Amino acid sequence: MVEQGTPHEARSTQADDLNAAAAEVSNVETVAAEAAETLTDASQNLDDISADEVVVEGSPEVESASVAEDLYIEAKKQVEEWQGKYMRLHAEWDTYRRRTNEQREIEKARATEKLVTDLLPVIDDFERTIGYATDNGETGLLDGVKAVHAKFVSVLQKDGVEIIDPVGQPFDSLEAQAVATVPDSQEYDETVHEVYQKGYKMGTKVLRPAMVTVTTGGPKREKTPDEGSESTK
Repeated sequence: MVEQGTPHEARSTQADDLNAAAAEVSNVETVAAEAAETLTDASQNLDDISADEVVVEGSPEVESASVAEDLYIEAKKQVEEWQGKYMRLHAEWDTYRRRTNEQREIEKARATEKLVTDLLPVIDDFERTIGYATDNGETGLLDGVKAVHAKFVSVLQKDGVEIIDPVGQPFDSLEAQAVATVPDSQEYDETVHEVYQKGYKMGTKVLRPAMVTVTTGGPKREKTPDEGSESTK
């Protein structure tokens, strides 16, 4: 069975290949410059040969002009070939660099998401402590815990974390999980009645859905034009 390399080894191999390609690009530039210089010299040689100097076919002057023209054509061909190789290598390098940057951003986002997810229970403990201090009149404790909690949440929000606290809003199964229903004939059906545990998200990714109760038995909420058009598809 053929052993497969780790992702790190694969990236390392790819990086080595691209470094080799970059070195070849440098060589290409050198060779292209030399070819261009040869081309210029050949062109000058052709320009230096006047019509008066070309006397007889097969004479040294004519042969010299023919050699110079051949050099010119060959040098021009080499320059075009090396320019093509250089452009291809440059495009490959840009693609590799872009993919590497994108992968780095993805890995950074995953690491941040994991860290935030691991910290959510700590926020829950803060909020439970705030609830306890509020219910029992522990003013000194309440003020201190509130300050730490607010600072902690503020740090997370600076990294793009958003709180999901949908009390009074239509129930959204993508951001909340209903743990119970509450009969309420006065409220629209499937409205979030209470949030037992707040949810959190980063961008469009939900790190943890909110735990909520939703109303039932009330009037149906009118669908928006967009929702109505989707239901008829």
